[in-house]
Amino acid sequence: MKKVYIILILSGILCSYGIYAQQSRYYQRITRIVTDAGDTATMIILRPVYIFPKRTFKSQKEKEYYWKNVRDVKKVLPYAKLVHQALIETYEYIQTLPEDQREQHLKRMEKELFEEYKPVLKTFTYNQAKLLIRLIDRECNQSSYHLIKAFLGGFRATFWQTFGAMFGVSLRKEWEPEGKDRILEEIVVLVENGQL
Repeated sequence: MKKVYIILILSGILCSYGIYAQQSRYYQRITRIVTDAGDTATMIILRPVYIFPKRTFKSQKEKEYYWKNVRDVKKVLPYAKLVHQALIETYEYIQTLPEDQREQHLKRMEKELFEEYKPVLKTFTYNQAKLLIRLIDRECNQSSYHLIKAFLGGFRATFWQTFGAMFGVSLRKEWEPEGKDRILEEIVVLVENGQL
């Protein structure tokens, strides 16, 4: 009988213990506030919730296209954010280097990035690669062409633009959230917010 009580007590303790392995999707921060009168109030800062009109599809083909874009954005968006973060870190670091070491560092960085991400990028479909270029523009607020030109020079930027043009991809295209990229912008916002 004692064993049963011990097992029940232990299971009750273990079940009541909270597990906080994942970040909450609903709130950003909880703060306790103590007023002048000595009362305690809890303030919860909620994440913004974006509400878009309910999507209605005219055909099955349109529905499949939308969900294909959702899948592609979920796969490609982390890499666009990674590029943005790498650009910020690289820019901050090369500002501390002397002029003659900057170019060496950029060449070494380019080589390391190619070695690290080439196997992953090879798995991308044609549309996912095009989407990555557009999402990099969205994240960095500059086209891929201008980013390459700023870091690696005009010759390399022109080379990659020409190479991309052979496959129907333009590095100079800009993100148009109110224009033709409106649906993609909606998908990206919903994915970033965890609503999709």
